Amino acid sequence: MLFDESTLRKINQLTLVASRVRSGVIKGERRSARRGSSVEFADYRNYVPGDDLRRLDWNIYARLDKPFIKLLEEEEDLAVYILIDGSRSMDWGEGEQNKFRYALNLAAGLGAIALSSGDLLSVGFLQGGRVAAEFGPSRGGIALPRLFKFFEALEAKDKTNLNESLRAYSIKPRRAGLLTLISDLLAEDGYETGLRQLLGRGHEAALIHILTPDELTPDLAGDLQLVDIETDAEQEVSIDGSLRALYTSRVREWIQSTQDDCRKHGIKYLNVVTDKNWDQVLLLEMRKTGVVK
Repeated sequence: MLFDESTLRKINQLTLVASRVRSGVIKGERRSARRGSSVEFADYRNYVPGDDLRRLDWNIYARLDKPFIKLLEEEEDLAVYILIDGSRSMDWGEGEQNKFRYALNLAAGLGAIALSSGDLLSVGFLQGGRVAAEFGPSRGGIALPRLFKFFEALEAKDKTNLNESLRAYSIKPRRAGLLTLISDLLAEDGYETGLRQLLGRGHEAALIHILTPDELTPDLAGDLQLVDIETDAEQEVSIDGSLRALYTSRVREWIQSTQDDCRKHGIKYLNVVTDKNWDQVLLLEMRKTGVVK
């Protein structure tokens, strides 16, 4: 299990926030401001593993030998997609500050919120310019152990190619929904083209940008040989105070430009440093950004 029962109880009080993709969707059991405004029968839909069996129409099942769930007016669900960068650069940082471990905790938290809300959850693991593994679509708390098992089997490796991975994910027809990308964005060719292609499919997007403290302010000095964690390319450098200050300034500019680009395209953006407790980021920072409520 990626986190304890106490954290799970807190998480289950949250819902994911989508402002555009939910309109007109009348499916499932999503908690919403409108839920409960009507208890009139609206329609049926096919049973999906994880659905509440109390909503099954046993009369229909007896006649047709097929399970159908009864829908009530004003009940809505949300298609939720969580995309995780699984490149080798994500495997950086010690212990709880490791970016990949941190990303999986955040993804598990967001996934638990979606499942407890009755949303339809899918997870994509992006690696080496492709979708290396997928979970779902699944609905309901019954799917949570399978989600945790899926995350525990993942490993960060291979070179980053976010644009190709995101394009690969966009090829398969999917219902428009709320899409969250979790990445350090350390990709030579960027991420913008691939993410905008997903926006063009009608998705509403959020970007969680994860970095470690030493990536923001490296504690390095002297004559060093730096090695790229993904390509093994080597670079000899002489680091002094002025070069560190320049590096820090460039990182701040990069983060700001990423935030500005996201705002321009209607993408929710959250920069996260792994020295913060991941559960506090989920419970507090993501609320401020409007990812959850």
